[in-house]
Amino acid sequence: MNHAVLVAGVSLRYTADPVLEGIDLTVNTGEFMSLLGPSGSGKTTLLRVIAGLERPDRGSVSIGDAVVAGSSWVPPERRSVGMVFQDGALFPHLTVGENVGFGLSKAQRSTARIAELLDMVDLGGLQDRRPGTLSGGQQQRVALARALAPSPSVLLLDEPFSALDTSLRVQLRGEIRRILTEVGISVVFVTHDQDEAFVMGDRVAVLRGGRIEQVGTPSQLYRKPATPWVASFVGEANLLAGHASGHIATTDIGQIPISSAGDGPVDVMVRPEHLKLGPGDDAEVTAVEYYGHDARYELTLPSGSRIAARDTDVVVRARGQQVAISYIGDDAPAWPAAPSTR
Repeated sequence: MNHAVLVAGVSLRYTADPVLEGIDLTVNTGEFMSLLGPSGSGKTTLLRVIAGLERPDRGSVSIGDAVVAGSSWVPPERRSVGMVFQDGALFPHLTVGENVGFGLSKAQRSTARIAELLDMVDLGGLQDRRPGTLSGGQQQRVALARALAPSPSVLLLDEPFSALDTSLRVQLRGEIRRILTEVGISVVFVTHDQDEAFVMGDRVAVLRGGRIEQVGTPSQLYRKPATPWVASFVGEANLLAGHASGHIATTDIGQIPISSAGDGPVDVMVRPEHLKLGPGDDAEVTAVEYYGHDARYELTLPSGSRIAARDTDVVVRARGQQVAISYIGDDAPAWPAAPSTR
């Protein structure tokens, strides 16, 4: 057994429509698994099923070698899971130290243990403060220390950075990733933010409409998405209409090598950074966003189609300028074109 969590065939309905449908997911021991998806995709519900806060209609959940839902039912407090919510859910009338020790037995609730946990999350010496006197980032670290206090085998994080401003989110997610890596705990992390999912996750499960669309490493999801929807959801993607002949697709920007052989109409995924601009008249620049390290361009092709390109060239193109386009990526993913797109 090398899994920390095993979800098999889990389905759940609140009404006639399924919230989760046939979910299969394995979280390996010591792994960070990100659950990524838009609002309403079922990612938080799946987390709650693992935690024992929701009971599935079908399927099973195992934590370690114990079945906790399915053939048997284990309540949340006996599942050896810790959970950190979006707002931290700290008790405002308790001190930081009392919050951290809340889930421990009296025998475990020693000053030394609480101090050790606060040192772990870089809050040493703040045990006598009230949560209301701390910043949002500090409050989330207290919530993390409280969740880790009983030494759970699995930690569940439900969008813990969503209430923080952008710069603090970036800082805190890096710090928490470092802390949890040092602890060596298995983590399931829910987010709707692709950057966050990729930074935190060793692997990412992408959910849509209560189903898992794809599970893979961040690189696999970005470079080899399983569907056009995943391609567009995990980063910006141009989906170009083309005609495949073997491993080559002919598109409005020329011939593009594709990863799977085809014969007929296809939709080809091209990431903006895989397009190189130069002198020519393949397209017109209709918008420019300059970021310093690169620039993003919106281009209009003679056919009227619009695509995006990201270029690191020191020469910044101007709006209204004519440019040539060349493809510089690896073999591109392609899918048979849906009838409605032709």
